[in-house]
Amino acid sequence: MDEQKHGTRGDEGQGPVGSLSHIESGSGGTRSRMVDVSGKAATHRRALALARVEFPPGLLEVVMEGGGPKGPIEEVARVAGVLAAKRTGELIPMCHPLGLDVVDIRFATAGPDTLEVTCEACCFGPTGVEMEAMVGASIAALTVYDMTKGASKAISLGAVELLEKSGGKSGHWRRGEG
Repeated sequence: MDEQKHGTRGDEGQGPVGSLSHIESGSGGTRSRMVDVSGKAATHRRALALARVEFPPGLLEVVMEGGGPKGPIEEVARVAGVLAAKRTGELIPMCHPLGLDVVDIRFATAGPDTLEVTCEACCFGPTGVEMEAMVGASIAALTVYDMTKGASKAISLGAVELLEKSGGKSGHWRRGEG
């Protein structure tokens, strides 16, 4: 494949449209592409993401104390989140498969009816781990729903968001700071 003509490298061809690195424009219109990271320096990459699970009044405390109808909620959701983060490159088409060094899923109550699920992902590599952290948090939250939906179908998932990332050319970023 002619990299110049097809623009598979971030610095060649027509390049990405605006700041969307996975989209390029050319004489044939726009198309998606996987960014070539082979020339990027490997650095320590870290990302922290959050997903919220909202419960009907009083239900969160009950299910967290006694487990859900399907068993130990946190442990099953933790394993699901770790597995999902490790498979992000298979789930999100333009994500690069990464050898993650650590995936850590944590749970915290944020008020009487909200469970916050965080996922931290880290690796030493040429591209970031933001998607891995977001996928891990999302799937762990979805697993919490699956584990507790027998108690109430009114449980819902709220925001999924990147809280912080570090490493790479863009350096450190934290939600609320820019």
